[in-house]
Amino acid sequence: MSVETTAPAVAGAVDKEVRRLDRVIIRFAGDSGDGMQLTGDRFTSETASFGNDLSTLPNFPAEIRAPAGTLPGVSSFQLHFADHDILTPGDAPNVLVAMNPAALKANIGDLPRGAEVIVNTDEFTKRAMQKVGYDASPLEDGSLDGYHLHPVPLTTLTVEALKEFDLTRKEAERSKNMFALGLLSWMYHRPTEGTETFLRSKFAKKPDIAAANIAAFRAGWNFGETTEDFAVSYEVAPAATAFPPGVYRNISGNLALSYGLVAASRQADLPLFLGSYPITPASDILHELSRHKNFGVRTFQAEDEIAGIGAALGAAFGGSLAVTTTSGPGVALKSETIGLAVSLELPLLVVDIQRGGPSTGLPTKTEQADLLQAMYGRNGEAPVPVVAPRTPADCFDAALEAARIALAYRTPVFLLSDGYLANGSEPWRVPEADELPDLAVRFAQGPNHTLDDGTEVFWPYKRDPHTLARPWAVPGTPGLEHRIGGIEKQDGTGNISYDPANHDFMVRTRQAKIDGIDVPDLQADDPDGARTLVLGWGSTYGPITAAVRRIRAQGGHIAQAHLRHLNPFPPNLGEVLTRYERVVIPEMNLGQLATLIRAEYLIDALSYTQVNGMPFKAEQLATALEEAIDGH
Repeated sequence: MSVETTAPAVAGAVDKEVRRLDRVIIRFAGDSGDGMQLTGDRFTSETASFGNDLSTLPNFPAEIRAPAGTLPGVSSFQLHFADHDILTPGDAPNVLVAMNPAALKANIGDLPRGAEVIVNTDEFTKRAMQKVGYDASPLEDGSLDGYHLHPVPLTTLTVEALKEFDLTRKEAERSKNMFALGLLSWMYHRPTEGTETFLRSKFAKKPDIAAANIAAFRAGWNFGETTEDFAVSYEVAPAATAFPPGVYRNISGNLALSYGLVAASRQADLPLFLGSYPITPASDILHELSRHKNFGVRTFQAEDEIAGIGAALGAAFGGSLAVTTTSGPGVALKSETIGLAVSLELPLLVVDIQRGGPSTGLPTKTEQADLLQAMYGRNGEAPVPVVAPRTPADCFDAALEAARIALAYRTPVFLLSDGYLANGSEPWRVPEADELPDLAVRFAQGPNHTLDDGTEVFWPYKRDPHTLARPWAVPGTPGLEHRIGGIEKQDGTGNISYDPANHDFMVRTRQAKIDGIDVPDLQADDPDGARTLVLGWGSTYGPITAAVRRIRAQGGHIAQAHLRHLNPFPPNLGEVLTRYERVVIPEMNLGQLATLIRAEYLIDALSYTQVNGMPFKAEQLATALEEAIDGH
């Protein structure tokens, strides 16, 4: 959807050059208290409403409140938007907005020569520069000569713009991020009405603060229109051909996942129960689902991770679509209860928003290092299906797929997202209701087995011959009383059994149930009969696809395939892998999928890994893949 906007009328405005671009990468950076995430979110929302394709990368400090003006305290938000289909937040920003010396120093190394650098000169005091290791001002020592530097006294201009308001200087200074947003909105011809409406709503109970932020936002726009320092503005047309027809909205991975869970509960006609303990970067799912009681959603914030999954498993026993959300450290605490869910054979969604580890690790940084934990991180033989979304919007569909498997096969299911997907955003086409899968569940209603003497009884572990799923009996249903617990069950009856042969049979049956899950074949994208295949999973999809496009644009031949189902693997995966001389697997871990592929298919896959808390860059991957194609 395209929104027409005009710059506010400004006295003394002059005609300025307008250049047309096909894409732009902008990074806002400052202290964690400077409002960079809000600024980026608002710019993103207006860009989405304008109709550009986009991809974002919020980057938070790992510390809750690092000292102001220090490198560990820098917060940034990167946005890549274009008039065509894009897949990543971009490798290198074309524009950096640095609110202080720390933000400049932490990010300048990522910029290509010739990039635009907008700095808040008011923060470049001697003390602030010394705090991050600047012996002399980088604005004056020539170190930024390779960039288009725009020194702007953002704080002073903001305070001046708000002098008519009854605000302290400190209160007025807080609006400098809105001044910066207004300036960038002018530079790139972004709509303005949505941001002003947002500010009125956000500060509805404080109308003076709302008015001050709107005034700062307009002042930033007007500054861009009138100052001689910004002689050029830029247009990026809507991505008219990038999207199929439909209604679109900008969505983050965690929000899409939340909506997917609600949609799954409606399609299954089951109440949704979330048992969770807050943990970065999964907490947003708890926050979002708590807003949807009108859809039959119940959220329970437990006192710890173990209580959260215990409550969820109890809800599954009671007939709800049960979910627990966490990150890697929480999965470790939940592992015993996941094993209990395997034994009880009840549907349960375990949502793991992966982050850097081990232990507390890097709470605000991304990683893909929980795959082997999801596969094997339980005592005994306790197989669990694993599903992984590939983009923020795809988290919606992945949640529906995880629910399908859990409900149809009566099993806990791992849904492996990560911080990059959770916090990043992109346009999402809102599906029509008739496009959603039918997840209807039939609960057990009465006896399902006849004894030799003709007596009809209920056997809680009598299995569906196609799915091997046991019946799901809602507590309180007359005649369906049965024993539950973690001790091994007797086949069929569910009674406690220590018989060795029965245990062997039950272990193999539970494994066969997972192995037999209906998973679609893997589709390989190979238009040129390549000899090298790049295989990915999860959030590496965007960088891998962007790298593959670069290689093909330069005449190279490479095939691509991406896994959604990691346990069980697609039935044709082995056949796909054997078509190629070389298989390259990029991962944000030390090669966990590569380990599984080598073990399962005896393929000498090449592992390309990164564990720096950031997603791959497309150029970096393209170089590595080109070397693989050449046989290096």
